[in-house]
Amino acid sequence: MSFFVYILYSHSIDKYYVGKTQHLERRIEFHNSESNRIWTRRGRPWELRAVINCETAEQSAKTELFIKKQKSRRFIEKIIAHGFKERI
Repeated sequence: MSFFVYILYSHSIDKYYVGKTQHLERRIEFHNSESNRIWTRRGRPWELRAVINCETAEQSAKTELFIKKQKSRRFIEKIIAHGFKERI
């Protein structure tokens, strides 16, 4: 089974969003749907900018947390441009 960490971008609010999921297409559809009641509803439409494949749910959780802890737009943009090289 595959797990993913994904990075979305919103032009309307000029923000990135980092999340994790096992069902990538469904999750992106949710972020862009009218039924979305979480923070990301403000930024619709969201564009997928990067996907990191993970072997386990634990690895995806650790990877997502690592990226979020950087609190760096520059770090996120580096991942988008060059990929994620770390092994968590």
